[in-house]
Amino acid sequence: MRTVKVPLANRSYPIHIGAGLLADLGKHCARLRLGQRCAVISDATVARRYRKPALASLKAAGFAPVFIAQPAGEQAKTLKNVQACYDQLAKHRIERGSFIVALGGGVVGDMAGFVAATYLRGIDFVQVPTTLLAQVDSSVGGKVGVNLPAGKNLVGAFHQPKLVLCDLDTLRTLPTREFRAGLAEVIKYGIIYDARLFARLERDLPKLLQQDLVTLAAVIARCCQIKAEVVGQDEKETGLRAILNFGHTLGHGLEAISKYGKYLHGEAISIGQVAAAKISQAQTGLLEKDTARITALFQKIGLPTQVKLTPAQTRRLFTAIKLDKKVSHGQINFVLAKKIGQVITGQKVESTQIRKALNPQSSTLNSQSGR
Repeated sequence: MRTVKVPLANRSYPIHIGAGLLADLGKHCARLRLGQRCAVISDATVARRYRKPALASLKAAGFAPVFIAQPAGEQAKTLKNVQACYDQLAKHRIERGSFIVALGGGVVGDMAGFVAATYLRGIDFVQVPTTLLAQVDSSVGGKVGVNLPAGKNLVGAFHQPKLVLCDLDTLRTLPTREFRAGLAEVIKYGIIYDARLFARLERDLPKLLQQDLVTLAAVIARCCQIKAEVVGQDEKETGLRAILNFGHTLGHGLEAISKYGKYLHGEAISIGQVAAAKISQAQTGLLEKDTARITALFQKIGLPTQVKLTPAQTRRLFTAIKLDKKVSHGQINFVLAKKIGQVITGQKVESTQIRKALNPQSSTLNSQSGR
């Protein structure tokens, strides 16, 4: 088992990474001296595989868990479903000394974390991410929230977990599309922070796609370490943490205009990161060969790198990104790359440059592989 610590003074917490960790969930929670009563929030898809072992582990460690099921998918991340969770927590008499376990992917983690941040003005919670994307990104750092029709994560809070438990065995049950989408966040860390990691991904991509445990554990640990370093310096995104948004402004916009149904998050930010690389080449000096490397790595995974939009869809995209929570004084601020491993924040980009990078030429909202 590998352990990465998120350094936040008295709110610091560990990220445990390894195979077979779900069976020890109860033991890890017991070491934290959490309250006896707890609620496990998950979606129907994850629950079919992992509800029983999670509840059994908690019960064996002396906890009294209840289970709360939510619908699966990004479309479920709504205030309506948050309200349903509140009602269940009240029904089961979850108290201020109780805690919540988020068992699932990024949607479950974001929503369950938001519930924990707001129920009884905040109770403890534990992240048990079961997707690659959640293990390397959304489960770490304390950003929790839900979507509005106008945009993604527009309602949220900062609420750090007490523990993140990444069981690599859960990745083996992921659909191929979900696993590959998670690699988009992995690539992001290489682009924004670690050129050596990016080179390793280029070299070891076949092992990652085969889910070689040694390679997978090392790469996930490095991603978590990078995020822990960033969050430790800038918990609430007043400066450095903004680098984690590389490719996300456009990606979130694409998710919003397609009503959170066409693209997985990783697919949308794959398009967003390639577009950001093209803009970086034009504005911040990213070398053409590095733009090509970035594009090629996403393509080798099988992720989309372009989107073709009608004029009407393009207008809706610009409306969506102007509602993004990272907009300041009406100005869309981008994270752009100077080179692989180094980015800069707060960059103004003209709409013509965005249009050019996205390549909006088709009559339908249709992602392309970039072949």
